[in-house]
Amino acid sequence: MPQQVIAGRYELLEELSHGGMGDVWRGYDAVLDRPVAVKLIRAQAVTSPQMADELAKRFRREARITARIQHPGVPQVYDAVLDDDAHEHLFLVMELVEGVPLSAYVDPARPLPVSWAVAVAAQVATVLSHAHEVPVIHRDLKPGNVLVAHDGTVKVLDFGIAAILRTDATKLTATGSPIGTSQYMAPEQVRGGRVTPRTDLYALGCVLHELLAGRALFQADSELALMYQHVTKDPTPLRRLRPDVPAALEELALHLLRKAPEARPADVQEVYERLRPFLPKAGQEPVPGETGPAGAPDPTGLFRDPYAPRSRPRATVSPAPSGESAPAPLPVPDELRADIKEAYAHSDALLEEERFAQAAEVLSEVIDPAARALGTENRQVLELRTQRAAIRLLGGDYRAALPEFTALADAYGRIAGPTSERARACRAQAARCRAELGQVTEALSALESVLAVVRSVDSDVSEEAIELRRDIGMLLLAQGRAADAIVVLEPLHDDLNVVYGPADELTGEVAEALALIRLDPDGQES
Repeated sequence: MPQQVIAGRYELLEELSHGGMGDVWRGYDAVLDRPVAVKLIRAQAVTSPQMADELAKRFRREARITARIQHPGVPQVYDAVLDDDAHEHLFLVMELVEGVPLSAYVDPARPLPVSWAVAVAAQVATVLSHAHEVPVIHRDLKPGNVLVAHDGTVKVLDFGIAAILRTDATKLTATGSPIGTSQYMAPEQVRGGRVTPRTDLYALGCVLHELLAGRALFQADSELALMYQHVTKDPTPLRRLRPDVPAALEELALHLLRKAPEARPADVQEVYERLRPFLPKAGQEPVPGETGPAGAPDPTGLFRDPYAPRSRPRATVSPAPSGESAPAPLPVPDELRADIKEAYAHSDALLEEERFAQAAEVLSEVIDPAARALGTENRQVLELRTQRAAIRLLGGDYRAALPEFTALADAYGRIAGPTSERARACRAQAARCRAELGQVTEALSALESVLAVVRSVDSDVSEEAIELRRDIGMLLLAQGRAADAIVVLEPLHDDLNVVYGPADELTGEVAEALALIRLDPDGQES
């Protein structure tokens, strides 16, 4: 039987694993003369050319974002390939990792040594610290998606795969069918709410509990029953199952497993710092008797020659206004006008190919000279900066887009007033960036503030107001505030039925969110 070849260069040699989302093959890159892993992602939901095109766009976007994670604990993405058969098959070509799946470390009869379990959790935390910086949220962290390489390095697999397969992944503030594995699914995923970095923290808590207890956090006879337990049932404290677990480690696990996302640790760096006291010290020899499964790689070795997660990013401070009055508009030199026109055209062409980073960079090259020539708050300079910020948001670079939108909102506020349409739009976009970065409370407060202004100057069913109401309802749902979400989403759904009709996509999206809330009995309170 002839070998299958992908994209004219990747030979499929041996199937390594078979799963619901796809198959993983040992492959060979004939061009670069190296072994690779080829993951076939099944596009079973594709039923029309339109859905195929949407999946292809999502596939390219998520593959590019995932490829930004630069960490030894993440297999490197080499290529992303769509086949020629109506996008029925998608292939990710990645670094080939040899190792033992973390699921093989879980044994009810012999729980892992505390140092081993903590070393695994700490290594996963370092990986997540780099991913969340991009930001990329895993969405499906579980033992089956974690490998321990032969040198003890923990490798986290399948970043972005869940996002690729979400039917609503290209909508910034949408909800949809829960994506994840029910045994490790955070309550906000069960409810269909927004996932944030703290969603991954919940799954990490599930994994840590399972490694230390030797059994899964919850057990049930059906997927639905498992999801219901994640929403409603308190986890069993580890020390009741295993008395030798340190009290502080039990407290961390319970903190990670809190139902409300914002009740969990602030970020993955905090988790690492709380794991640190239980890790082996540099130069420390292994403790006699503290061995894991026979023949399994030792994940504590890297901490005897330790490395830490990347540091938290420094807060970006928007430049304060100088207090000087804005200069009169300057005429745009012909050469600069031509450069601006060319930059827009080039950037738009790159956007057509979804090359977001390059499209933003093209605008950056003309923004600085334009600002020097015309002033930082010149109308054309602000429009260029707004377009660049929007491109960064579309490309998933929320950390870069947030300070830009914040500064733009301040600038438009000074020029046209803080309640002006452009100031409102930039404030709302900054809030959406915050939501994507897990700053849900701040995002919710900002969106509610903008909505109050919109209601004072426009209709409650204007396009701007409807979008803000939808965003607010979804964020409330993501916070676990189901009753508050219903208060927002039910009247919104009524308005959408009148304004757009029941067949409209947004009407259906809100209806689906309301249906998902019913998974949580508290969500029926008014």
